Amino acid sequence: MNPLDPREFRRQGHMIIDFLADYYQNIADYPVLSQVEPGYLRNLVPDFPPLNPEPIETILQDLQQHIVPGITHWQSPNYFAYFPSSGSTAGFIGEMLSTGFNLVGFNWVSSPAATELESVVMDWLGQALKLPKAFLFSGSGGGVLLGTTCEALLVTLVAARDKMLSKIGRENISRLVVYVSDQTHCAVQKAAHIIGIHPKNFRVIKTMKSTSFALLPESLLSAIQTDVQNGLVPCYLCATVGTTSTTAIDPLGPLCKVAKKYGMWVHVDAAYAGSVCICPEFRQLIDGVEDANSFSLNAHKWFLTNLDCCCLWVKDPASLIKSLSTHSVYLENSASDSKQVVDYKDWQITLSRRFRALKVWLVLRSYGVANLRNFLRSHVEMAKAFEEMVRKDQRFEIFVPRNFAVVCFRLLPSAVAKVGNGKVQNGGLKTEDLANEMNRRLLDSINGSGSVYMTHAIVGGVFVIRCAIGATLTDTPHVVKAWKVVQDHADAIQNH
Repeated sequence: MNPLDPREFRRQGHMIIDFLADYYQNIADYPVLSQVEPGYLRNLVPDFPPLNPEPIETILQDLQQHIVPGITHWQSPNYFAYFPSSGSTAGFIGEMLSTGFNLVGFNWVSSPAATELESVVMDWLGQALKLPKAFLFSGSGGGVLLGTTCEALLVTLVAARDKMLSKIGRENISRLVVYVSDQTHCAVQKAAHIIGIHPKNFRVIKTMKSTSFALLPESLLSAIQTDVQNGLVPCYLCATVGTTSTTAIDPLGPLCKVAKKYGMWVHVDAAYAGSVCICPEFRQLIDGVEDANSFSLNAHKWFLTNLDCCCLWVKDPASLIKSLSTHSVYLENSASDSKQVVDYKDWQITLSRRFRALKVWLVLRSYGVANLRNFLRSHVEMAKAFEEMVRKDQRFEIFVPRNFAVVCFRLLPSAVAKVGNGKVQNGGLKTEDLANEMNRRLLDSINGSGSVYMTHAIVGGVFVIRCAIGATLTDTPHVVKAWKVVQDHADAIQNH
């Protein structure tokens, strides 16, 4: 057995590339949302692992027959759910190279190129975003590539916690408070729990439809003042540019101003919307970031960089290193001792790390910033077109203003009330509750068709359908078709 025979590697590699090229060619023909039942795979595979080798041809056959039907096709042009997971040839090749080298770049000496390329591409991307120099290696800060935003939140929370406890004493951890809005991603709550923030000190501040579900500085200030009066210590604020439910935009400048009065760490989560801020017309949405402590975006969402790739910039790398560094005899080396190099193991939770920088490098070089801007703009234009189609149908409403390429819409309560010519047996349900139920049914019907896949949000007690445009292969005809599918299923429900 030679598990890494170059000739066999070449032969099988070609087969896999052909398999994936065919998959992308025909991806629109698959039901977008997998239609299998829970536990389907257990009945299709053997109970025990094979004792003897099987040829790749047989394995690929099983992949097509048993695995592909159980995949929800995130790369489908008819995928409009959650946020996109945009892949590309450059992103794939970068991932392939990273996997091929298979290095473990925990410190500089373990692969100098991995560390140095990461520092370079983080400065490149920071410059494309016009981030303040304080966040770049060319200034006094720096950037790191992590797996997901969950990791970025965890490492910044740890740094913020330790920074505050160094002032007030470690015994006072039970007094620390973390602030978010009711639209902030649930990952912040999970990270706060992991680092020992008392559940009662996780402050969720209410937002309103009238202010587009943004976190208001006066609401934050009011919550902080109450906590301070009760002897608690404000520690960390997560502000979001492009929330998960509706892509709401928190006002960074005013929020940072409030937080800075109390010496809090401010993290800006721009997981989805950060990418589009390379376009000058969107850059003002992160104005105020100069007063934050850290900023992150997911290049694997809307920046053609295959999963996983979260970009985190910090103004004060020393605060991360102080909290996360590890010193073991077996890791000692002269380069680290010289303090002239970056050891990325001290910027993250894990020790081991992948060569993610190759993906970002390939994407930036293969497409260039100008083309990347136009790619992002094309999705925004498609979202505008979808929004217009929704507006023209009197049965529907756009529930919140569209900021990027996500459209939140629903069947109106007035349209629901007319269902079945007024013969709805609602069992005493209020019109809004009925509208929520009807929109839920509509979404289930749309997704059950396999033609398109969308997801939902509940904001201000209202069930809305989200159409998130951003898959790499999506073009205008797919968006037009998606709206036709929505209309057809709404017709079917109304005529039921």
